[in-house]
Amino acid sequence: MTCLDEIFGINKPVIGMIHFPPLPSTPEYNDKEGLQQIWTSTKQDLLALQEGGIDGVLFCNEGDRPYAKSVNPVIVATMAAIIGQLKNDISVPFGVDIMWDPVSAFALAKGTGAKFIRGVFTGAFAGDMGFFDANGAEALRFRKSIDGSDIKIFSIVNAEFAYPLDQRSLALIAKGAVFVGIADALCVSGPMTGMEAKLNELKIVKENSLGAAVIVNTGARMDNIEKQLEIADAVIVGTSLKFGGDTWNNVDVSRVKEFMQVVRKIR
Repeated sequence: MTCLDEIFGINKPVIGMIHFPPLPSTPEYNDKEGLQQIWTSTKQDLLALQEGGIDGVLFCNEGDRPYAKSVNPVIVATMAAIIGQLKNDISVPFGVDIMWDPVSAFALAKGTGAKFIRGVFTGAFAGDMGFFDANGAEALRFRKSIDGSDIKIFSIVNAEFAYPLDQRSLALIAKGAVFVGIADALCVSGPMTGMEAKLNELKIVKENSLGAAVIVNTGARMDNIEKQLEIADAVIVGTSLKFGGDTWNNVDVSRVKEFMQVVRKIR
């Protein structure tokens, strides 16, 4: 039994992304439209995903480019307020992600009742955000301090927008994350949002997961999901469910329904 069974209670769950538009204090935040536009967009995506038959959702501050390693408190406060306003509409298990700040994500999860967070908890990287040194020990100690041990960790083993400085093999990185207690599930990404995770990397992580769940983290589409779910235990999907397959558009309910039809056949 993995954390996915505990959270979703279904084989091969599909977790749909709810990408927050740019939030207050970030470069692309829309001062004119303000918080109302953010609430409208997130609610629209939530309802479309649920109408399409999604198994769970993941709220993320995807619009806050370029991403920070420690976010302004207004990010956590705004996301918490919006999710709180949506709580009566949420009918599936949900998680949260604050890029690239897992401590803030734990705070948000605790305040909103999220079942899991996704983040980078191990390794050191160089990339679009400069040098990033994950500090899983600090994040887990914070989780303990807020009585949040029930919040599950979906740990990204190969971060997007970055190159790993760790010289160990992907197999050892996957094993290590589980062995040191910093991953309930392992997420395997492509190089960027919307780009496909490599099947050989999924296989390596699955073979070295020490019993932890393995999740496709990026690039899932109707034409590749069958091969991905032959290996992985779940999928997180965002871009391919949007209008026109564009990350920055809202969710297209017809795309969700078509995607879920394919997944149900696989199950």
